[in-house]
Amino acid sequence: MSDGPPVNTVVALGGGHGLSVSLRALRLLDIEPVAVVGTGDDGGSSGRLREHLGVPPPGDLRMALVALVGDGSGSALWPRVLQHRFGGSGDVEGHALGNLLLVALWEETGDVVAGLDRLGRVLEARGRVLPNSLEPVVVAARVRTIDGARDIVGQARLTLTVGHVEGLRLLPEHPRACPEAVAAIRSASTLVFGPGSWYTSVLPHLLVPGISEAIAASSARRVLVLNATPQAGETQGFEAHTYLETWWGLFPDMGLDVVVADPRAVSDAGRLAGAASRLGAEVHLGDLLVSSGGGHDPARLAAALEGALPTAAR
Repeated sequence: MSDGPPVNTVVALGGGHGLSVSLRALRLLDIEPVAVVGTGDDGGSSGRLREHLGVPPPGDLRMALVALVGDGSGSALWPRVLQHRFGGSGDVEGHALGNLLLVALWEETGDVVAGLDRLGRVLEARGRVLPNSLEPVVVAARVRTIDGARDIVGQARLTLTVGHVEGLRLLPEHPRACPEAVAAIRSASTLVFGPGSWYTSVLPHLLVPGISEAIAASSARRVLVLNATPQAGETQGFEAHTYLETWWGLFPDMGLDVVVADPRAVSDAGRLAGAASRLGAEVHLGDLLVSSGGGHDPARLAAALEGALPTAAR
């Protein structure tokens, strides 16, 4: 595993399961991507650890590392161990072992990035995992619901809130961007956004000073992978074009180059093309989903991403 971004880096930005599937797809293309992961998770094991210890939430970072473990690591045991969650009713109930291991590495090294790199080397990860911020953040939004507009604070609450998001912000408003993540974005040939929770995993990257500035200044191709289905709560009722309209509404100066989607998730092809054009992007439709019509299939997403990447990144 490299400790610095190689030439023609592909950087994938997101969090959770959506980022994991993008990383697995890029790995299938023999690309060693840099994963830039959000630090807004405040639920479950990650939420408890950030609250009690003041650390960035480790869960999405752990999942990204596991996604980068290649077939040559000798065994699937380590990924399973890192994903293992403790049962019972004690203090460790519900914690993933990988979360606890990352926090231990951060305390031992005194450095979030160094701890991630150390674990990446142990796992023989094919790529690198970095937080977008060196501190935990809180995702907050102004949401118009049937009861009127109100402020929703916290990723876990926002994920479950049904309504129209009118504004999105982070607390603190100026979190410390991870310098290594900024450097990776500035040297990248391609930036891949999504799939993933729209307001809590994908768009918050554009709110971190340093990260957003690096994205805006980068000459990299910007690729957005649209979600397979609306998420109950924050994107309930969304059609494919709605994602792009909300991107434009919140970040009108942040264009895109390619929007990747599965036809089964697009019932509004004309409106999608129009919204993409407004952002400077073209739409690439392809078979991306698992056969049952569920989430994204890494192998099919890899084929679609290969066509979206600039030649130098392949």
